[in-house]
Amino acid sequence: MIPGSKYNLPRQERSRQKTGTYAGVGKVSLGNGKRWTMNQILLLTGIVIVICILSGRLIDKLGVPSLLAFILLGMCFGVDGIFKISFDDYQFSELICSVSLIFIMFYGGFGTNIKEAGPVIPRAVLLSTAGVLFTAGITGLFIHLALKLPLLESFLVASVIGSTDAASVFNILRSKNLNLKENTASLLEMESGSNDPVSYMLTVILTAVLTGQSVNVGSMLVFQILFGIGCGVFFGKVTAFILNKVEFDIAQGKTILVFATAILAYTIPSMIGGNGYLSVYLCGILLGNSYLPHKRDMVLFFDVLTGVAQMMIFFLLGLLVTPSQLPQVIIPSFVIMIFLTLVGRPVSVAALLAGFRASIGQMGLVSWAGLRGVASIVFAIYVVLRQVPLGYNLFNLVFCIVLLSISIQGTLLPWISGKLQMIDENADVRRTFNDYQEEESISFVKFHLFSQHPYVGKCLKEITLPPKLLVVVLIRGKEVLVPNGDTCLQAGDLMIAAAEEFEDRKNMTLREITVDKNHKWKGRSLSRIPMQAGTLIVMIRRGKGTDWPACSPQLETTRKSVTPKSFVTCAMTSKAWATTAEFSGEISPQEPMWALGMTRKWVGAWGSMS
Repeated sequence: MIPGSKYNLPRQERSRQKTGTYAGVGKVSLGNGKRWTMNQILLLTGIVIVICILSGRLIDKLGVPSLLAFILLGMCFGVDGIFKISFDDYQFSELICSVSLIFIMFYGGFGTNIKEAGPVIPRAVLLSTAGVLFTAGITGLFIHLALKLPLLESFLVASVIGSTDAASVFNILRSKNLNLKENTASLLEMESGSNDPVSYMLTVILTAVLTGQSVNVGSMLVFQILFGIGCGVFFGKVTAFILNKVEFDIAQGKTILVFATAILAYTIPSMIGGNGYLSVYLCGILLGNSYLPHKRDMVLFFDVLTGVAQMMIFFLLGLLVTPSQLPQVIIPSFVIMIFLTLVGRPVSVAALLAGFRASIGQMGLVSWAGLRGVASIVFAIYVVLRQVPLGYNLFNLVFCIVLLSISIQGTLLPWISGKLQMIDENADVRRTFNDYQEEESISFVKFHLFSQHPYVGKCLKEITLPPKLLVVVLIRGKEVLVPNGDTCLQAGDLMIAAAEEFEDRKNMTLREITVDKNHKWKGRSLSRIPMQAGTLIVMIRRGKGTDWPACSPQLETTRKSVTPKSFVTCAMTSKAWATTAEFSGEISPQEPMWALGMTRKWVGAWGSMS
């Protein structure tokens, strides 16, 4: 049985018992009891984010989920850690975590590729609804029988941990690049993104019952589902229409509108009795799978937003917990986690997927991938703040379950995938997300044809262009031409060409350096400039002209512009790829494009001189 003394309650709960109120709300202090200022809190936030980012490579080498590292970092900063920060504000934590969960769920829906997930949608819907109910029922019964907790309290614990965590699942699939067979990645993404609402509904209902509130379960379920679905569809459709019909004067106005939509899609149904999490997830799906102008900008924005949100909420949860209290609940947490992982979820998954003739490998992998995460802890905080009369520390109990789930299930997920022979070498998990860019996606480059340009006076069919480079538009004065092979080029033409987009940004970057009259490179030849290994100067621009490094020009400033500048474009490659870089082919100063080739592994990059 789980210990039930008052000393096993959260610090905030103990304060409430002494004073009759939540006296701990709003307290953030060091070990000496001094309150933190806003600047100190912001300083801590910045330091934590920097540590999380810089530790990414180390975390990757260790093979553990990054979210686990964020939790452990929070515990190191906490009251029992190195820095002795006393933080017990459950109300503030619920606010931060709930708001963060809104955007995580929205982005989960926004990034779900319905086209790729189409074949597994029925399975995902069944797992996210009946699967949660089935798993919670089995697990709750086990907790009641094995740990001797009251029946309703047992079902409350099972409901809180009933859903899988979208943030954890998405993080592992992306970071480990798990390419899975049988559309299993899409199945896991859709299920983890859509099963939080059901778990939340069960938690709300059982919380109301245990606190003695009069609640009509049937009508609550109807309102939760109907208002949740209705609001999600409404906001998704209306926002997509506005984005395609209205132009905004504000820069990034469309992205800001989507940000506001995510907030409204959660708050409106929540205020009228609907399920906000269901609404915001559906809204994200509809927007993510609609044609939207500047969608790439939206993806980049929400990718950063949810990334920071995940760092902060997992750190905050680690900061909130009291590690010295965890030994009291570690055994029951471990027992519950093991049963849930090896019995509760596998039984429900097998029962529901058997009708779809799912393979043993897929059922085994889906069962193991049922990670618990931030949603469960948010629901636990919800229960704590509603003053549910429990004889045990629900927050610490759920926290331990989540910690064990992420550390064991998350760490072993790639290995389990291999053992079940579910790795597909020909698949690409990135295709299951809407932000995936096809390898054949194109980008546009432009070429200004000056009077002495070698293309002037020639037809396009007479010009030898690089492979996979296609001239698509020709701008001549105010005239826009769609060229063909017989189109002749004239001086002053602006030629727009399309080529495969270069996406290997991790191993090569292009950087432009401005050489002014005071720059240390001014007047030097390239041979006299010390360069790091793997760095190559590929192009020098002066005004409208371009010089090639093969000419060994001196880096001088021009007097033709008001602010004299020379632009030096450097191509820098990772030392792991090549220690040197060199030009591929013969490039003359007159050719309007450049190419870069590297030893060991070839990479081509084409750019314009403009």
